[in-house]
Amino acid sequence: MKLLALAAVLLAAPAALAQSIQVDAKLPVYKPIQGVSGNVKSVGSDTLNNLMTLWAEGFKKHYPAVAVEVEGKGSGTAPPALINGSSTFGPMSRPMKQKEIDDFEKAFGYKPTAVPAAVDTLAVYVHKDNPLAQLSLDQVDAIFSKSRKAGYAKDLTTWGDLGLTGEWADKPISLYGRNSASGTYGFFKEHALANGDFKDAVKEQPGSSAVVQGVASDKFAIGYSGIGYKTADVKMLKLAKDAKSEAFEISQENAYSGKYPMTRILYVYVNKKPDAQLDPLRREFLRYVLSKQGQEDTVKDGFYPLTPRLVDQGLKAIGLEAAAVEAGAKQ
Repeated sequence: MKLLALAAVLLAAPAALAQSIQVDAKLPVYKPIQGVSGNVKSVGSDTLNNLMTLWAEGFKKHYPAVAVEVEGKGSGTAPPALINGSSTFGPMSRPMKQKEIDDFEKAFGYKPTAVPAAVDTLAVYVHKDNPLAQLSLDQVDAIFSKSRKAGYAKDLTTWGDLGLTGEWADKPISLYGRNSASGTYGFFKEHALANGDFKDAVKEQPGSSAVVQGVASDKFAIGYSGIGYKTADVKMLKLAKDAKSEAFEISQENAYSGKYPMTRILYVYVNKKPDAQLDPLRREFLRYVLSKQGQEDTVKDGFYPLTPRLVDQGLKAIGLEAAAVEAGAKQ
């Protein structure tokens, strides 16, 4: 989903947002049903690994007999696992690529179903002692990419190139990022690098937390990862769309409004036949994710909750209407 379209969807959130992360009171409250059992396996995004585990724990409180296994090795592992039937859900930190959709459709005769599950902002992290406060996306591109498709005038290789002085002036910028199986890698490549090529010097990490840990342990480092992995040893830079634009910090308000330029929706993909109901186990798990309790888990993991409009979109994707869910919850 392009950023402008994403902002239009997210702006369905309340106009005035508190600084602390809030779950909209209009989200449906989850009420368990009878007869749900079985095994759930999630294969996909590392960014969503902790959150899928939290959702699983919350779900099992209602259904203790359900067994859940979560494997997070990157968004690129989700489509093949759904296709070969080795997973129940495919969490992804990006939309499926057209080839992934085509491969799924070739196998089943219909497209996979994407369920919005959380809102994330991709942060650019530096060490907590770094005096830098903000960057524009063309500067980010010139730091991480050898292509510089965003148009910055020169390659940025030292902290002095960004205006830092003293001990920072001549220190090389140490780069940390994700590997190519990661949806975070793909999102950053598209939105920060204008689909350019990463520099060979980027230290590719197998997980989101490893990127943040790398930056935390390397004073002259910079890296990118989701906000759910922030620690006290790093700080998140303000970002501007370009050199002429205002830089915005990461916040719920700036994410929903689209002012922060690297906001994304996190998805859970599922194999659902058109015009057919999901089995109770998959339906109820997704209904939990889209509930007030499920979105409180989202906040607990450091991400932003879905807006009511996105929840409605998710419920419709799995064949449920928000009004019907509310009516069922009251029975």
